[in-house]
Formats: sequence, C-alpha cells, structure tokens
Amino acid sequence: MHLHEDLTYIREAALRAVDPARLVREQLRMAEGRLWIGEHGWDLAELRDIRVIAAGKAAVPMVQAVGERLGTSLTAGVLVTKVHHTAGHPLPDGFQVFEAGHPTPDMNGVRAAHAALRLLEGLTTRDLVLVLLSGGASALLPAPVEPLTLADLQAVTSLLLRSGAPIGELNAVRKHLSRLAGGQLARLAAPAAVVTLILSDVIGDPLDVIASGPTAPDPTTYAEAWRVLERYDLLPRVPPAVREHLAAGRVGAVPETPKPADPCFARVTNLVIGSNRIAARAAAQAAQEAGYRPLLLSTFVEGEAREVAKVAAALMRSVRTYGEPLPPPACLLWGGETTVTVRGNGKGGRNQELALAAALALEGLPDVALLALATDGTDGPTDAAGAIVDGATAGRARSLGLDLHAALRDNDAYPALAALEALLRLGPTGTNVNDLLVMLIA
Repeated sequence: MHLHEDLTYIREAALRAVDPARLVREQLRMAEGRLWIGEHGWDLAELRDIRVIAAGKAAVPMVQAVGERLGTSLTAGVLVTKVHHTAGHPLPDGFQVFEAGHPTPDMNGVRAAHAALRLLEGLTTRDLVLVLLSGGASALLPAPVEPLTLADLQAVTSLLLRSGAPIGELNAVRKHLSRLAGGQLARLAAPAAVVTLILSDVIGDPLDVIASGPTAPDPTTYAEAWRVLERYDLLPRVPPAVREHLAAGRVGAVPETPKPADPCFARVTNLVIGSNRIAARAAAQAAQEAGYRPLLLSTFVEGEAREVAKVAAALMRSVRTYGEPLPPPACLLWGGETTVTVRGNGKGGRNQELALAAALALEGLPDVALLALATDGTDGPTDAAGAIVDGATAGRARSLGLDLHAALRDNDAYPALAALEALLRLGPTGTNVNDLLVMLIA
C-alpha cells in the first residue's frame, strides 16, 4: 500500500463531503413563486427584502451558492471572511465584501460588523434575513459593546487563545462583549424571519457556540464569562474595561444575552448543513475504498495536542502489534479540535504540534502513517493545513540534526516539519469543520 498517496485520497474525499457551496445549494430552491430553505417556504410576492449576512472562512462559496439559487431576488448582503479568501471568486451584486483578521479580530472585522448592523435596521415581518455561518465568524465579525474597543477584544482573544481554553469557554466570554453574538443578531433582526445555514466547526455542533451563536439562544451568562477568566487567571490581565463590563453584567446593570424563551427567536430557524462528522464518515468510506478496514472512533476529541498524539500512537501500535481494535490494513479516524497551551516562542498550530508529538511516539513502527488536518487549510497562524508523519519521521529528523523534543518544548513544530517536508500546504480549502486525524496501518 502507498500510505501517503492513500492519505491524499482520503483527505480529498473528506473535504468534498463538506463542500459549502454544494451543501447550501441542497437547502435552497425556487419553485412556483416560492422560496424554499430546507422545509420552510415563503411566497416571493409577499417578501419585501431578502438580506444576507455571511461570516466565516466558508463565506465565499456559501454566498456564491445563494447567488446561484436566488439571483435577482437578493436585496443586499454583507460578506466577511479571512484575508486572501475572496481573490478570484466572483460574488453576487449588492454585497459589501470584507476580508478581516483571524483568529484575532481587526478593524476590517469591525467595519464588517457595522455593515451587518446597518443591514439589520428597518426590518419588518415581510423581510427575510439569511445568515450564513462558518468557522471563524466569531473573530471575523467583532462588534464590541460600548465602551469596549477593538483593542480590548484583541487583548482578551489573545489571552484566551494562549491559555488553552476550549472554544465553548472562549465564546462564553466573547458573547458577552459583543453586540451581535449570543443571539443578539436575532434580537436585532426581529420581527423579520431569520434562517441560518451553519457549517459547524465546533464539537457536537452546539448552536450557541458555533460562531458564538448570533441567532441562537445563549445559555451562558455574564457570571459564567467571569468564571472563565478566573479559571485561567486572566482577570488581572484583561483590560479594565472588560472587567468593568462583565462585573456590571453580573449584577444586572447590563442586559443579558437573549435566552431560549425570548420572543426574538419566534421566527428563527437554525440549520446545521455541514459538520466534522460528515467529513469523518466520508473519510472512512474513502479508506474502505482504498482497501483499509475503517473505524471511526469519535468526533468529540479534545485535549492537549501532544497528549492526544500519544493516544493516537498507542492505538496505532496496538493495531500493528495485536490487531486490536481491528487487524491491519486498518484506518483509524477521529475528529474534533485539540488545543495547545503555549509555553514557548515557536511557530506552529495544533495539528502540527500533534503530528510532531506523534512522530516521536511512532518512532520505529513500520508501515504506518498519520495525517493531522485542519479542514480549513490553515493550522494556527501558519500557511500549513497540518502535517503527515510516519514511523521513520523521527529518525529522519536526527539524520538532519533536528531536535524534535526541543521543537515540541518550544511549540516550534512548523520549522521542524518544514525541514522534514512533512507539512501539508493546501491553501484555503473553502470549508471549515474542525480537524481530522487519519491513522493508516498497512
């Protein structure tokens, strides 16, 4: 078997399964003067406006599909995506297009948020707001509450990212510093109908966490956001304006985000159209086609990347040594999103750190290969989507004079994997459904 070529085949099948344009087209149709989104229909003659807000790394293909389906029925739209994600992609007329910073918000994101806020003005019961969300939207559509500034949001985001806090905790804080997140977009859109099509990048697809849940009820509170900062010893380090705002919210001096019983959700529909599980199941099917026995272990994997790598390597050794949990040729898969507690000054991302740690744990094991993939094509603040390693990677590193243990200690996976030609550089994939780990044992 050609392990590296098989990993490419499996990866491509997984990404095709979560192609955002196809997933959106499957949900939208026009027939006999009616617009259908999923199972919900509207008489086009009775609709005044159809306004679109698209945010996230998959915003461009999602908007392109909407344009194909709705054509001139679209009234106006705002699109915000990551820098370099719009070049060469024609978009429908009437859209304000922004490229903004991720994972740390920037001023272009603030401008996009202001445009979205303006788009939500003056809505009536005869209007429809179509929201298209994908991974990265929380950072790409920042709308800081007064008197917070962009610099305040940047500081909080950076501190939480470096702390290793999982996405749910990170977004519990961000929702309470925003004018749009945590159901507040739905509040602003009322009484219009709102339909949100969601490409999920969060484990388990919780509506309130994906993109910080702008059209979903928010179960978190100011008190919970405060506890998250306490848990990671960040309260003394966040800007004073952030502490003051959260403290005011804890005592009821600031309105809470809308909860499940809020009437603003009466005309809101949220549909998850793509997810990590869909990609992982497609990967398993492709592995079977390539001649492997596939086993999808979980799509709920979390934890420190380097520790998760040890578990992956242990499973691969078990297959190779004992034929458990299934005999080779085997393909073990899982999905989710690990975290990295940054202690060094290196360059990399969670998938690269996982791959580097796995290379060390797999040393000497024959006929195995591991792919750690960020499905959006960007792993951390790098141009890599992840990496492929095998049982010979650590040995090759030593022959090149590379110290992989030192690189791991300094969170410096990128240059080490680059020197080993193990990095996977795909460019923006146009989708984003968390990470995939594919383990082949021939």
